[in-house]
Amino acid sequence: MKILIYIGIAVLMLAGTGYEVNAQLINGAYQSTDVSQKKPMPLPTVREADVFWSKKIWRIIDLREKMNQTLYFPTSEMDGRQNLISLLLEGIKSGQITPFDARLDDDFKVPMTFEQVQEAFGAEATTEETIDFDTGERKTVTIQGEIRPGEIKQYMVKEEWYFDKQASSLNVRILGICPIREFTRAEDPAGEVMRQKVFWVYYPEVRDLLATNLVMNPYNEAQSMSFDDLFIKRFFNSYIVQESNVYNNRLISDYLTGREAMLESKRVEAEIFNFEQDLWEY
Repeated sequence: MKILIYIGIAVLMLAGTGYEVNAQLINGAYQSTDVSQKKPMPLPTVREADVFWSKKIWRIIDLREKMNQTLYFPTSEMDGRQNLISLLLEGIKSGQITPFDARLDDDFKVPMTFEQVQEAFGAEATTEETIDFDTGERKTVTIQGEIRPGEIKQYMVKEEWYFDKQASSLNVRILGICPIREFTRAEDPAGEVMRQKVFWVYYPEVRDLLATNLVMNPYNEAQSMSFDDLFIKRFFNSYIVQESNVYNNRLISDYLTGREAMLESKRVEAEIFNFEQDLWEY
């Protein structure tokens, strides 16, 4: 009799709550956690007095490299995921993050509106003259251009490497990210490919947005990471194009080209690595 009572109570409890649980469909083998509640990975505080050495570096992440394709795909939203440029544009449009003009400098001084970002993409509104088929009269209509996210083929990353004497370690902080657009002008018969920096975003401001959106792990979908994890843990391939120096922080391309430019990029990379190694004696 007691067993029947217990079964009855269990049935009533399931009737009150179980249907709601069963009605929640799980699109997979397990219930994944809510990534929207995720917070950025905390970074240690750095005191100016503890910074023994520092150098600013600018590097290029080319999305055509296999390791970096997780930043380019998916080109349209899929399973709640979107690529990096779509995520940044969504954050700019909603006012969550602020874009900065990339035409002048990379010091995050001149903020941009979403309309100015559209113009930077070549998606500004244009006027065209058409004929009204009902009245036969000519009229002028405004056509809003469309942003083409697929034109973003590279990202420039501004970062600062520094040696923390308190922790006795060489660390890096990403300061900003700049999408680079590649396109051809319609009026150019030669079809020369143009490259343009669209806008800068201040990375510490963008971290909250990046931390709540997943990037697909091509090797193991059960171990997907956020965009913030990808950048902080440096799961990307890149090459250096500029370092802070006495020559107005000139680009490597200003004084070297081709193979020599790539060797110079590797030299700067090796210089940073060797700096930490040369501090120790064995």
